Amino acid sequence: MTEPSKVIHVRNVGHEISENDLLQLFQPFGVITKLVMLRAKNQALLQMQDVPSAVNALQYYTTVQPSIRGRNVYIQFSSHQELTTMDQNTQGRGDEPNRILLVTIHHMLYPITVEVLHQVFSPHGFVEKIVTFQKSAGFQALIQYQLQQSAVSARNSLQGRNIYDGCCQLDIQFSNLDELQVNYNNERSRDFTNPALPSEQKGRSSHPGYGDMGVGYPQMPNAAAIAAAFGGGLPPGISGTNDRCTVLVSNLNSDRIDEDKLFNLFSIYGNILRIKLLRNKPDHALVQMGDGFQAELAVNFLKGAKLFGKRLEVNFSKHPNITTGPDTHEYSNSNLNRFNRNAAKNYRYCCSPTKMIHISTLPQDVTEEEIISHLEEHGAIVNSKLFEMNGKKQALVLFENEEQATEALVCKHATSLGGSTIRISFSQLQTI
Repeated sequence: MTEPSKVIHVRNVGHEISENDLLQLFQPFGVITKLVMLRAKNQALLQMQDVPSAVNALQYYTTVQPSIRGRNVYIQFSSHQELTTMDQNTQGRGDEPNRILLVTIHHMLYPITVEVLHQVFSPHGFVEKIVTFQKSAGFQALIQYQLQQSAVSARNSLQGRNIYDGCCQLDIQFSNLDELQVNYNNERSRDFTNPALPSEQKGRSSHPGYGDMGVGYPQMPNAAAIAAAFGGGLPPGISGTNDRCTVLVSNLNSDRIDEDKLFNLFSIYGNILRIKLLRNKPDHALVQMGDGFQAELAVNFLKGAKLFGKRLEVNFSKHPNITTGPDTHEYSNSNLNRFNRNAAKNYRYCCSPTKMIHISTLPQDVTEEEIISHLEEHGAIVNSKLFEMNGKKQALVLFENEEQATEALVCKHATSLGGSTIRISFSQLQTI
């Protein structure tokens, strides 16, 4: 083991792994100040704010195998104690001061507008122009100050900071542009020296040359959260264009299923408005999701999943919504809906059922034995691990197969253990 350093060396970083994916792996442990992707070597170097943050990350990932998009990555301390400007120049932009800053926003749970950026950056000097755009690295902005000194001061004090509590982390570099060209004053770009600019030229992209505008899912109100979760792309098989919100589930085990169990399963993929078990077809149910994207996630990830000895059929329903009635269970105001808070984090957890479940909001004094006895009626538990993350107790429990883990999730999510209401989701980790 190399001696501890705040720089972490990551290996087996495949081409499908984005900067955002790596940031999400290490963000729970502290502020990340620099990230260099060494694409030719399938490696990356990542600098934490201090050595204890890097030590915590490495200690955690010696017990939990880090995996991104189904690929195991391997981490160790780097032999560098600090990432120099030389390493950063492989990014194409160095530390050569300039009055224009290139700002990348990581972990973007809330939409960031020109107004928000102006509020954050104007305390450091007069901001002349702002242009925002969406690139593969995530949401980015170019910010032009009147004076180079203002840009240097802003970068020194804001680099690595969050705009909102716990998210929207600023990664700031000097741009190599000499002057920003702003044609329109709207929510994506602004020239503060020329308030007379029009807001839009009809039918044209606002900033040709500055990158692809927008995230590409205009009909989805949660586009910012989705972009943050999936690094600007979408999971394989998801189009992002579906607008049907209601899903038909069939081949259910009618003796063992009920609305709350269906809620527990489908709420992993989005908010649930209402659920109706069909009286004339007891093995069929309708589930109305919060929007078409969430319904598409549920259909994609749950098709063919096994539950209570049956293989589920999950398809879009021809009914646009479920009418309220005595047979309909309402969940629109349920505080158990997972996507009201921290939607981007929940989208990241979306996957097909796995053998491993992740349990959070556990009581601080819980023991591994109590967790196992709470779950073991659902199948043979192969392994389990209790750990602490950000001061909160969490657990991983590995069953023999996906069906047992799915049954444990649908029966025990939102149940009480030691006085706490526990949350269960599927874990994408392969081993404990």
